[in-house]
Amino acid sequence: MLFPTFTFAVFFLLVFIGNWLLMPRPRLWKPFILLASLVFYGWWEWRFVLLLALSAVANQLFATALEKAAGAATRKWLLVAAVAVNLGVLGWFKYYGFFVTSVVNFLGVFHLNADLPLLRIVLPVGISFLTFRVLSYVVDVYRGKLHASSMLDFAVYVAFFPYIMAGPIARASEFLPQLAGPRDPRRVDTSRAFFLIFAGLAKKMLLADYLATHIVNGVFTTPGQYTSLETLLGIIGYAVQIYCDFSAYADIAIGVSLLLGFELPDNFNAPYTALSVQDFWRRWHMTLSRWLRDYLYIPLGGNRKGQTRTYVNIMITMVLGGLWHGAGWPFIFWGFLHGGAQVVEHRRLDIRKLRARRRLRTTAPASVSTEGAPSGLPEIDTRPWGGGAWPRLGVFAFVTFAWVFFRSATFGAALSVLAQLFRGWGSVGAAVTPVLLLVIAVGIGIQYVPRDVYERVQAGFSVLNPLLQGVALAVGFMLLDVLGPSGPAAFLYFRF
Repeated sequence: MLFPTFTFAVFFLLVFIGNWLLMPRPRLWKPFILLASLVFYGWWEWRFVLLLALSAVANQLFATALEKAAGAATRKWLLVAAVAVNLGVLGWFKYYGFFVTSVVNFLGVFHLNADLPLLRIVLPVGISFLTFRVLSYVVDVYRGKLHASSMLDFAVYVAFFPYIMAGPIARASEFLPQLAGPRDPRRVDTSRAFFLIFAGLAKKMLLADYLATHIVNGVFTTPGQYTSLETLLGIIGYAVQIYCDFSAYADIAIGVSLLLGFELPDNFNAPYTALSVQDFWRRWHMTLSRWLRDYLYIPLGGNRKGQTRTYVNIMITMVLGGLWHGAGWPFIFWGFLHGGAQVVEHRRLDIRKLRARRRLRTTAPASVSTEGAPSGLPEIDTRPWGGGAWPRLGVFAFVTFAWVFFRSATFGAALSVLAQLFRGWGSVGAAVTPVLLLVIAVGIGIQYVPRDVYERVQAGFSVLNPLLQGVALAVGFMLLDVLGPSGPAAFLYFRF
């Protein structure tokens, strides 16, 4: 069931009414919202509703056992078992085919034939997001940051339909406390909710889907049929498409949750305005970035074990982050590119700090010790490339280049797209139109609009008469229907 469809509109209207009617009666409300979430997920494939149920039961058992276990060794082994089970399920559905194909290809280099069974396994929608959500719950219980909840509360957290397909990756510590108390419909920020939903639909239908059908899909499917300029715009167009598509889902998910009385964490903050690759990951898919930091990078040692170990931890985190997105070497290479870029940036800052310490030693009085006195260092710009337009342009160019491997099914396909950049500069190409250029410009430009402008628009909408609000929304949705595509397309991150 897709958000921008009539089916979802009817579904959500019924859920919205039932949600507020049953809210004062939690014993009825929780089963109702759980059932609604299972219907939403089962609309795509009912067989995988069982997967949600098994995931909820298994991880609740692990969390309960962890909370009751006395010995440190027992608790550690329970955590290891929980991680192994969850990653094992994810690996079976998402990486089995990739693993078998990689082994066969590797043995083929040595002229060895391996007759390994290659099964056709259907990938459950949102399984990567599901895995990270339930792991955050189990790990936080293990760390003592969260108490094991009731089975019903945890099942609602696992299956909650606004974020089940593609995030945001709301942690149990962010969501479960909201189930504890009743919510008042009079306190719901409806203006922000409708603004987010409408903005999400606009980005999806008017920008992302337009770019997909008018340039991106063609360039990445048959690059030889496009000129170099068309290819360049196709590559940039994909950068805009994936941002508009993914952030649109996040906006709609957050808006729908607000109407139900729940707060979800923001997932994007103008990522293409970043001044460094590190800054990009503070702005892009922020719930994933924080998850990788808190549950992978820091447990690996973070930056506490010296420079070399820090660089290794960064590379491991980003490569695994790439693998999380998809089962393929291009995804791994995409993660490697981002990891390598961040290592370069960290190294640049480390060298800058080292030079500052040396200058301090040479200028400080002999009687003053500077060892272990970071407070004595002169102020250092923590932006690897400084500020201004050039760093932003450079980071955007790097991120856009890396997206080519993210979008391509194979290395060969990615290299074919990149090679086409140098083969056909003799003509412009029919795909280059004023509308295409405008859509790309808008997709990038909206990220440079100051946040307070959006806040003022929301505030202005909130003070309108309810009748005028309804008229404004009706006109807006009608325009989306007229200007948007004839049929809704699935969100890109559904396949992750």
